[in-house]
Amino acid sequence: MPDDAEAEAASADDGENAAPEAPAAADALDPEASELLARFEAALGDAVIEHGAVYGDVVVRVRPDAWLRSARVCRHELGCDYLSFVSAIDWMPAPALVDEGSGDTSTPAQPRETTYGVAGSAGRYQVFAIVESTRGAHRRLVLKTDGDDHDLRAEPWVSVYPGADWHERETWEMFGIEFDGHPALRHLYLPFEFEGHPLRKDYPLLAREVKPWPGLVDVEPMPGEDGDGDEAAEAS
Repeated sequence: MPDDAEAEAASADDGENAAPEAPAAADALDPEASELLARFEAALGDAVIEHGAVYGDVVVRVRPDAWLRSARVCRHELGCDYLSFVSAIDWMPAPALVDEGSGDTSTPAQPRETTYGVAGSAGRYQVFAIVESTRGAHRRLVLKTDGDDHDLRAEPWVSVYPGADWHERETWEMFGIEFDGHPALRHLYLPFEFEGHPLRKDYPLLAREVKPWPGLVDVEPMPGEDGDGDEAAEAS
């Protein structure tokens, strides 16, 4: 019979040789998040188009006509009392500003085809928001709704989350999405007379196109590398 010391050593060896636990998948939900999603779906019904998960967060895409109702459900039924932000996404690939193979690395590589994130999209634009709870168990949802490419509109959340006021102003200003019924949809950053929406992928960033990225500026040669010495020797 092995003594206690031998048994402990064998147990330790087994622990060292055991396979490490696989990390949680980025698209997996824990039981609390799954329950949160179930409660949201029960409240919204067929207004939920698609759902998924990213790094443990619930991501839900809802119909545009249920955008305001989803905010009410989150705040009053799910206890998500804090609005992190409201913004938009333009899924169109950014136009290439440099020729392929030119060696110019000033512009990050861009996808050539339109791809959509978790829970999909019906078109180029989406409005999205993140809400969380600050009381009791921590809960967090990412909500998305589609925008009509030819008539960009969304229901405002100001009546449910007053902090949505300036978030929606910024989204209107940068993406051109109208929030019908917003109490004060006016410029937040840009001059009143400014035309266009700078965060749309097809908005021309002239400063980037007209002048080269600072990293491309020619570097002055180090002493002895500029060829002055060779020229002087030839002249003598």
